[in-house]
Amino acid sequence: MTKHRVAIVMGSGSDRPVMEKAGKMLERFGIESDTRVLSAHKTPDLAIEFAETAADRGFSVIIAGAGKAAHLAGVMAAKSLLPVIGVPIAASLDGMDALLATVQMPTGIPVATVAIDGGNNAALLAVAILAVDDDELTAKLRQYRKELAAKTLAG
Repeated sequence: MTKHRVAIVMGSGSDRPVMEKAGKMLERFGIESDTRVLSAHKTPDLAIEFAETAADRGFSVIIAGAGKAAHLAGVMAAKSLLPVIGVPIAASLDGMDALLATVQMPTGIPVATVAIDGGNNAALLAVAILAVDDDELTAKLRQYRKELAAKTLAG
């Protein structure tokens, strides 16, 4: 199987509980992840530098989580050609502010956006993206879905 790497970035340390779910889900599929705090507002130069060099560092997908004025995923998408998955974090306003900031990207700079606090789904979307040309990963994803269906039917 191809060695896949996913970058997990978050706007602040308080986002860690949600974003750790993404890392654990990726681990379940044997995908390596690297997690770091990068703020679009407080450390913009570091965030931009990371986005610009993520592909060169061997990452294939970026998962970016942030709350409130959640611009981190947009900055990642603006400065990288890698697929970016945004995770709006419920830091205020029940996460609606972060959801709107993440999903309302301008034409030409897309960010795939999952549910508020959807760290698991962000990882699963990353797995699906990586599985496009990886039969072994596709088989693991298929098995996960079968287990999910069985668990749902069981109760």
